[in-house]
Amino acid sequence: MRHTTAAACVTATLCAAALACSTQAGPTRFQARPADPPALLSARVTAVPAEKLGASYRKGCPVPPERLRLIRMNQWGFDGRIHAGEMVVHENAVRPLLHVFRRAFDARFPIRRMRVMAQYRDDSEAMADDNTSAFNCRPVTGDPRLLSQHAWGDAVDINPVENPYVDVHGVVHPPKGRPHLRRSLNQPGQIHRGDAITAAFREVGWRWGGRWANRDYQHFSANGE
Repeated sequence: MRHTTAAACVTATLCAAALACSTQAGPTRFQARPADPPALLSARVTAVPAEKLGASYRKGCPVPPERLRLIRMNQWGFDGRIHAGEMVVHENAVRPLLHVFRRAFDARFPIRRMRVMAQYRDDSEAMADDNTSAFNCRPVTGDPRLLSQHAWGDAVDINPVENPYVDVHGVVHPPKGRPHLRRSLNQPGQIHRGDAITAAFREVGWRWGGRWANRDYQHFSANGE
C-alpha cells in the first residue's frame, strides 16, 4: 500500500508538471478588444457668450440676447468623421432642433460645417462656406425690406451649397450651389422630400423651404417663413 501510494504521488506530480508545461508552452491568449463606444450627439446647451454673437446681433433685433442659447453638438462630416459644431438658436427652438439633429446624426447625414455666424462677415460668406447655422439678425436674402426668420432664432439653414436658395429674382444663393439645383443628382448632404431630415423636421412641426414656389432647399423654420 505504501509503494502504491508513493507511486500515485509521483504520477500526480508528473502530471501536474506536464500540465503546467503544456499551459506555458501553449499559444499566447489575448483578450478580445472592447467594442468602440457608440457615437453620440453629445449636445450641450448654454447661454450665449457675447463673442459667439458678434455682428450677428445688432441693435433693433426682435429677440434679446438672454433669450438665445448656444448648442454645442457633434455632427458627421463629409469625410465620414465626427466633428464638433456650434449653433445659436432661440431658447424655444432648442428642444425641436436637438430632436432633428439627433435624427440627422443617427442617420449619419453629413454636415459640411456648423459654426456660429459671428465667424463670418455676412450671410453670403457663410453660405459660400457651406455653413449650417440658425440665428442671424438680418434681412431676407434677396429682399432687404423684410426681416428674416433667422432674426428670431427659430430658423435653420443646412448645407447651403448642396441645398441652394433661388430668390424672387431668380438669383441662386450661394452661386456655387447652382449645380445642386439638379435634385436628381441625390448628392451627399442634399435634402430631399421624405428623407431623414425632412421627416425629423415634420415630426417637430417645422416646415421646409424646399416646397416653396421659390425653392429654398436649405431652409427650415418653426412658422414656415
